[in-house]
Amino acid sequence: MRVGKMLLVLLQMLLLSCGAQPRCDPQIRGMCKPAVEEKPKCTDILLSYCEDMPYARTTFPNILGHSTREDAESGVEYLLISVVESLLGGQCNPEIRMLGCSVLAPRCEESKVLRPCRSSCEVVHKKCSDAFEKIRMAWPYFLDCDRFFVSEQEGCYDPLDGLKEEEGAQTLEVPQPEQAAEPIQFTYHTNSQMFGVLKKTEDQCSEISRTYSIGRSTEGRELLVIEFSNSPGEHQLLKPEVKLIGNVHGNEVLGRQLLIYLAQYICSEYQQGNERIQTLVNNTRIHILPSMNPDGYQLATSEDGDDNYEEGDMYGSRNIGRNNAQNIDLNRNFPDLTTIVYGRRRRKGFHTNHIPIPNNYWFGKVAPETYAVMKWIRSIPFVLSASFHGGDLVVSYPYDLSKHPRGESMFSPTPDEKVFKLLARTYADSHRTMSKATCHPGSQKGVVNGAQWSSITGGMQDFNYLHTNCFEVTVNVGCEKFPPEEELFLSWQDNQKALIAFIEAAHRGIKGFVKDEDGNGIKGARVSVRGIRHDVTTAENGEYWRLLTPGIHIVTASASGYTRVTKRVQLPAVMQTAGRVDFLLQKASQDSDLQEGESIGLSMSTYEQFDPYNQYTHYTKMADVDQQHEERVEKPWWWSYFVSLGGPAPTWLLKHY
Repeated sequence: MRVGKMLLVLLQMLLLSCGAQPRCDPQIRGMCKPAVEEKPKCTDILLSYCEDMPYARTTFPNILGHSTREDAESGVEYLLISVVESLLGGQCNPEIRMLGCSVLAPRCEESKVLRPCRSSCEVVHKKCSDAFEKIRMAWPYFLDCDRFFVSEQEGCYDPLDGLKEEEGAQTLEVPQPEQAAEPIQFTYHTNSQMFGVLKKTEDQCSEISRTYSIGRSTEGRELLVIEFSNSPGEHQLLKPEVKLIGNVHGNEVLGRQLLIYLAQYICSEYQQGNERIQTLVNNTRIHILPSMNPDGYQLATSEDGDDNYEEGDMYGSRNIGRNNAQNIDLNRNFPDLTTIVYGRRRRKGFHTNHIPIPNNYWFGKVAPETYAVMKWIRSIPFVLSASFHGGDLVVSYPYDLSKHPRGESMFSPTPDEKVFKLLARTYADSHRTMSKATCHPGSQKGVVNGAQWSSITGGMQDFNYLHTNCFEVTVNVGCEKFPPEEELFLSWQDNQKALIAFIEAAHRGIKGFVKDEDGNGIKGARVSVRGIRHDVTTAENGEYWRLLTPGIHIVTASASGYTRVTKRVQLPAVMQTAGRVDFLLQKASQDSDLQEGESIGLSMSTYEQFDPYNQYTHYTKMADVDQQHEERVEKPWWWSYFVSLGGPAPTWLLKHY
C-alpha cells in the first residue's frame, strides 16, 4: 500500500513538472478560480455560405465553441450546410442553411451575442425532418431546437426574417407537389437500397406506379419490377407494353444504376409537369427490372460475401459476379430457338414467330432467374424491350447466333432487319457519344448485328423475337463494366435522352384490332406483312401491335376459320403514335379453313405448353431456402463524403448509431 501511495505522489509531481495544469473540478474547493468573462467582440460575417443572413456581424467563439472563422469553416457542420441543398434535392433551401448559420455565425450586437428563436427552429424541423429521413440522415445535432435555440422571453431573434420578407414580396405562390419525389443519388445502390428506392418511388408516385415481383433469384432475392402507367397494374387496350432489363450479368452494373435513376426521373418529371414524360406514361405501360441477377451483383461488389469492400476491389477480377449464384450465364440460358429457325428456314411457308420451347430444354439447367423472366415475357403482351450490358458502347440486335455452319461470327439478320436497325439507331443516335465513339480499336460504332459482333447461343433477345411478339435489343452502355462512382452522373446524362427516345419507339408502326363480324376480338389471329416472314399474333381481346419502318406495307390479318383481309398501309417518317389499322374477318367456308402455311406452322397448342416438368415448384423451394438471407446494412451513400475530411467520424449524422 505504501509503495502504491509513493507511486501516486511521484506521478503527481511528474505531471506538475511537465507543466500539466489540473482540470477545473467545481466539486473540489480551491480547484477552480472564478473565470473572468470577456465580452464578445463583434466582427463581420466572413463565412461565404452565411453572407445573406439578415444581419452583418457575428462573433467567435460561436455557439458551438469554434474559436475562429477558420475552425468553423473546417468543421463538418459548415460542410453540411454548404451541400445540404444538393443532398436534399433542393428541398428546405435556404431554411436549413440559414438555421445552421445562426448557430455557426450567431448574431452579435453591441458586444452581445443574440441567440436564434426556438420557434423558428421548430417550424423548420417540422417541415424538413422528412427530407432528412429520405436520405437516411439524422437531424443535425447543431440544429437541436432545445439545445442551441432560446425562447422569445429570453430575447431571441428570428434567423429567417430576411427569407420571410422575400416570401412576403412574392404575389404568386407556386403550388408544390403533395409529396416531393426522392432526389436522385448518383451513387451505387446495394440490393436492399435498390429495393428501398423502388418502393419509395412507388409511394411518391402511387397514381402512376407500382412495384411487383416476378420471382426470386437462386439465393432468394426478389426480382423486383417497377411499372409506370396512368393505370398501374392494368393492361389497357392498344397501349403498348415496354420492358427494360438491367444487370443480366451481375458485374455489369451501369445499366442497373441507369434504370434505378430512370424510375426516379419518370416519377419526378411526371409530378413536375414535364409534358413529354406525362404523354409517355399516359400512352405507354413501362416495366423496369433494374436487376435480373441480384446474386451476381452481390458477389461482384463484395469479396467472399463481405459487403465491406473498397472501391478498388471492384476492378480486380473481370468476371466475378458475371454469372448467377449457380454459375450460370443468364444470357446463354434461354431456349435456343435460333438453331430451330436455321434448320427450317428453307421450308415453304415457315415463319420465324412463336416457336415453341423444345421439351429437351427443360432437361438442362434452367436458372430460376431465367425461368421467372420467361414466365413474365409470356404473361404480358410486350411490344418492345431492351436489356442493358456493359464493357462496350454499342447497341446490338438479333440474331445473336450466327448462321455460319461452324458458328463463326457472321452477319445473320432476322426478317425484321430494317425494323431492328431502326430501333437500335433510335437509342444510339439519341445517346451523346454512342454513334461517334468506340471503346476498342476496330469496334463497331453505334449499332451492330449481334451474330456479326459475337455469336452466342441461348441469348435473351433472340428468345424474345422468336417466341413472342416482343422486339428486343441489347444496349451496351459503357466501356467499363463497373465504372467509378464519380462517373455515374455523366453516364446518366449520356443515356437519359436515349432511354426516353427508345421507349417512345414503341409507338412506331401500326396497331389495332382483329375482330369477327359480331365485333368480338379474335385471340391468336396472325398479322402478316408482305416480304417479312415474321408475324405477330393478337392478344386476348384481338388487339395487336406491329413495329414497322416508314414506307408502304401490305398487311394481312388471318385466323383459322376466317377469310383473310389485306390492307395497304403508308407510314410517314415521323410518327407520334402508331397508325390505327383494324381488320374485320368473316367466317370462311369449311373447305377453306386451312390457310396456306398453317399446316406447316407449329400448333398454338404446342406453343402454350410451358414447364411440362413442373420446374416452378423446384425453383420456389430453392429460393425459400435462402429467403431469410440478410444483407448488412450499408452506410448511407453520402457517408464517404463527410469522412473524407479526416478527423473523428461524424457519427451524429447517422440515424441508427
